[in-house]
Amino acid sequence: MTLIKSISGIRGTIGGRTDDNLTPIDAVKFAAAYGAFIKNRNPNKDKITVVIGRDARISGKMISSLVANTLVGLGINVVDLGLSTTPTVEVAVPLEKAEGGIILTASHNPKQWNALKLLNEKGEFLNGEEGEQILALAVSEDFTFAEVDDLGTYTKNNTYLQKHIQEVLNLELVDVEAIKKANFKVVVDGVNSTGGIFIPALLKELNVACIELYCTPNGQFPHNPEPLKEHLTDISELVVKENADFGIVVDPDVDRLALVCEDGSMFGEEYTLVACADYVLGRLKGGNTVSNLSSSRALRDVTEKHGGTYTASAVGEVNVVIKMKETNTVIGGEGNGGIIYPASHYGRDSLVGVALFLSHLAHQKISCKTLRDSYPSYFMSKNKIQLTPEINVDKILETMAAKYANEDVNTIDGVKIDFANEWIHLRKSNTEPIIRIYTEAKSQDAADALAERFITEIKEIIA
Repeated sequence: MTLIKSISGIRGTIGGRTDDNLTPIDAVKFAAAYGAFIKNRNPNKDKITVVIGRDARISGKMISSLVANTLVGLGINVVDLGLSTTPTVEVAVPLEKAEGGIILTASHNPKQWNALKLLNEKGEFLNGEEGEQILALAVSEDFTFAEVDDLGTYTKNNTYLQKHIQEVLNLELVDVEAIKKANFKVVVDGVNSTGGIFIPALLKELNVACIELYCTPNGQFPHNPEPLKEHLTDISELVVKENADFGIVVDPDVDRLALVCEDGSMFGEEYTLVACADYVLGRLKGGNTVSNLSSSRALRDVTEKHGGTYTASAVGEVNVVIKMKETNTVIGGEGNGGIIYPASHYGRDSLVGVALFLSHLAHQKISCKTLRDSYPSYFMSKNKIQLTPEINVDKILETMAAKYANEDVNTIDGVKIDFANEWIHLRKSNTEPIIRIYTEAKSQDAADALAERFITEIKEIIA
């Protein structure tokens, strides 16, 4: 179960056997299926362009070259951004007038993982139906490679670090002058991936003093790359030691943003979006927001404070984006630190998040911890149960939905049960062979207790 085909792309562990893991053969097969899909969508175009980029993980260069050359073999022109970020590739696709994009990254997964994250011509993730078409093409191997005179071209383009940063600086609500005057000092944990290149470069443009921690893009992740509290002890200590204003943590492909307060405490990745939304809604005098079912109630509270309407979507960036477009949302995202700001583009973008947060803090003229304490206080517990082939996830979810039918139950994505003062969301992960168990309550003890209760109930069903 280490090759996962889902709405989040084709993701697997390096090595092992074909069709069980992300081997070179699998990388070529799925790249070919994607290339054939893009060609089918553009039957009247003589030449098709696809932008690619990768994070710094160890297998990145190998997977990237396999993908690039497969596309070239299909007659597709490839623009390779090299070491890049997920949002940078998303920004580059429309600027290059390309027909699609592929990001080679397994996001927050450990170093043995890699993935192909697939984009359309707008630089947005493909939807579920489009993903199914690609999987069907991969199974049937229904692709025709180009003859020698019709091979695609391969071009490297290293200009998008600066182009992406400039696009962020040009955003109307990014107050560059206010940030420069604030003389902020921050610590950045780039988890030895491309965030260690892009975030310090952005901060330099904003006159923010930057202390780099794990910013060497060698793919040797110094801790679990998912930006959760238990993985961030080093930056917490360094923020305090350096008397910094706050700390910035990103995942390997820079689409998740977590913050650390000046006292070393977690701002909470759930509250990254809350703070950025508070700033945007305040400046715009209101507006609508969207986050997924696993995200904090705090965004709803802040949205309603500004007179806007909050809507929840199924988990998965493409689902959030669809709901954002339906509801004319001014800012949205996911509670895992993913900021989606349509004024920039419809993708989670930590560079945009950093710039909006810095603008907010510069305007508020208060400390990071004081800002965090100003928001409604909810506490989350994020747990998981490892799956084996014998576990019937659907049966577990159906049993839970039936058992709690008298509560407020939502089944658009797994099972979410809303109680009066707390909630739990159970769902099969799109990115790992696990059941995710997220809870939220008015205290950490209550959130943990709710999670433990349901873990026990699930284990009884499995047994």
